[in-house]
Amino acid sequence: MTKAGLSIIDEVESALRIGSPEKGLATARRVTELFLSSAGNFDDEQIALFDDVLERLIGTIELRAIADIGARVTLAEISAQLAPVAQAPPSVIRRLANNDEIRIAGPVLQESARLDDGELVKIASSKSEPHLLAVAGRWWLKEIVTDALLARRYPSVSRRLAANPGARVSGGGFAIIVGQAESDPELAVSVGVRVDLPSDLRRQLLRSATDAVRTRLLSRAPPHLFEEIQSAIAAVTVGVEREMSGARDFEGAKRAIANLKASGRLDETTLFGFARQRRYEETVAALAALSGSTVEVIRPLMQSLREDGLLVPCKAAQLSWETTVAVLESRFATGAMKPADIARAQGHFSRMTAENARRTLRFWQVRAL
Repeated sequence: MTKAGLSIIDEVESALRIGSPEKGLATARRVTELFLSSAGNFDDEQIALFDDVLERLIGTIELRAIADIGARVTLAEISAQLAPVAQAPPSVIRRLANNDEIRIAGPVLQESARLDDGELVKIASSKSEPHLLAVAGRWWLKEIVTDALLARRYPSVSRRLAANPGARVSGGGFAIIVGQAESDPELAVSVGVRVDLPSDLRRQLLRSATDAVRTRLLSRAPPHLFEEIQSAIAAVTVGVEREMSGARDFEGAKRAIANLKASGRLDETTLFGFARQRRYEETVAALAALSGSTVEVIRPLMQSLREDGLLVPCKAAQLSWETTVAVLESRFATGAMKPADIARAQGHFSRMTAENARRTLRFWQVRAL
């Protein structure tokens, strides 16, 4: 621990003894700033020390947070600062995640890697709807967590999970979503284009879907599902049940892209051509290679109706906006994105840095294992 660190630890002890609200808030900010300044260099013992002193400070702040707006703002700021830090003090993260104030709990619930599946299940089983929505927005949720979220039967949570390509959903979880989708057209479209939706539940969804929902499903279907959904609609219309397989073979595309890369012929122009031709497997494999990621990470991003996730590997690969739009539009078998959607996505893309995109992509890759 540096001299500055030891000085602040002494300051913590003083703040706890004196009990001054202003002193406690200021000290909590300083301890957080000190930790963030060198978080990647601390060993486990040093992180544990920060964990202890910061949790004690937060405990005193929480006692005042009910009536003190300044205390709530400070806790929300600390939560937002620590949420993306992989080495964040674990006890502090758990304490923030369990706070009843969603402005405080939300950042770590949605992003912190320090929360394990057990803690997420506990929160999903006991906290408020906004807390569940924050958890549902995390990338790479496992079935044990999504089962706990869906067990609460909040339609808003189901909609967020259905639109989250990194959320793995069990057969029982999908059954809950499909049941809710019968009276929720937006949910029906989001879950209907998921490649991991079991075939029997897809047929059930299509049987109860209105013509408007079926038309929207076809318009939003990615190339690898368009014919399957079209065939299923025809089948349920005449009462014939046919199996639908969402499985795709990426091995051929991986080999082709590996060969292009080895011969120096894999570049942005190649990816642009695959995307414009809507060659789904080749687009996924090429984007994975150019962004330094894997097919397992890129594939669910391509399957999502959301643009924000797919923008990350595009920025990490330093693609032009023209190529990025081609990649975004290659998710759909026909048609183009609406101008408003393109404008919104371009705004997100321009604000994103390649460095942050690569860091996010590495984090997703670890969580996807």
